[in-house]
Amino acid sequence: MTDVTTTGLPPLPDTPLARRALDLVRETESTATANHSVRSALFARLRADHQGAEPGRDYDPELLFLACVLHDIGLTRAGDRHQRFEVDGADTAAEFLTAQGLPAADVDAVWEAIALHTSPGVAERRGILCALVHQGTGMDFGWDTDCVDDATGAAIHAAYPRLSMATTLTDEIVAQARHRPEKAPLFSIAAELLRERSTPPHRTRMETMAEAARWGN
Repeated sequence: MTDVTTTGLPPLPDTPLARRALDLVRETESTATANHSVRSALFARLRADHQGAEPGRDYDPELLFLACVLHDIGLTRAGDRHQRFEVDGADTAAEFLTAQGLPAADVDAVWEAIALHTSPGVAERRGILCALVHQGTGMDFGWDTDCVDDATGAAIHAAYPRLSMATTLTDEIVAQARHRPEKAPLFSIAAELLRERSTPPHRTRMETMAEAARWGN
């Protein structure tokens, strides 16, 4: 496996499967969501480096990329099924990866990381892959980014602009929940975003927190 590097950015896996996964995301997700997915992968690599985790020894960089880049595939048309978007996304990613020939154990690891990426306090207890995916996605919201210097952060955002990411994600999650109420079970992120979007001033805490954080919306 080789890594591809854009100047100033952490390397991303350059394998046939990684390229196909990235193509799938770019073809099916909104640009804002796709960019968020790639930035999450980049931030996860930076978090791994900061923690002293060695690719190939402590974690599989291809699996980390796949889990990060596919973590919001549940917000696509193909991923819009009848469960909360994290689980629909994990199922959709697993089907894609299985069809691509990824071994079942690796598919299951990616499934778990995607399904738990919005579950703080749980993801960190399920191994380094789950922890890094959870941390990488959170870092893209501007949380716990001390390990990212300003130049690297600027390079990541120049390559993959934010495009009001938090608002786009909110709109996509809420649209699914309104169409399929079973996708927003009580106390889930989807249920909370739907409640906030339906109540004046119709602004969610996810958007407000992102705007106030390091990278903005």
